[in-house]
Amino acid sequence: MAVAAARRGRGSASGGGGVVLLCLVAAALLMEAVPAAEAGGKTYYVGDAAGWGRNLDWWLAGKTFYAGDVLVFKYNKEYHDVAVVGGKGYRRCKVPRNKDTAVLRTGYDQVTLRRGNNYFICGMPGHCDAGMKLAVKALCFLYCTGSLMI
Repeated sequence: MAVAAARRGRGSASGGGGVVLLCLVAAALLMEAVPAAEAGGKTYYVGDAAGWGRNLDWWLAGKTFYAGDVLVFKYNKEYHDVAVVGGKGYRRCKVPRNKDTAVLRTGYDQVTLRRGNNYFICGMPGHCDAGMKLAVKALCFLYCTGSLMI
């Protein structure tokens, strides 16, 4: 009887090799399907070659953003900046005066998107009102963090 049990054990182990292989293939396919955001994010240059500017709806068209993606803002730092604001600041074109507001001024700023709505405006007088603002919704895929990373 012990011999029969041993044979059953070896037989089931050798028959399970296909299951292990199937699991490995499924895991590889799943990893391939995970967006770049899960592996450090995809990098986007805001406005492409034109850079950070007014009326960027054309630039957003057809793009899907994920938490972890990186936006690169290229602009002339003598004339512009990038303020990371909330929805209220975006709608009102106002840079809040608090410690949570980041105003970037290097001319080559990188911002990692957080899950949900991300709002950016130029804080120079009149620029946001003239259309120099950007609203980006970042989706979550499998795992996201809620914090904004700069």
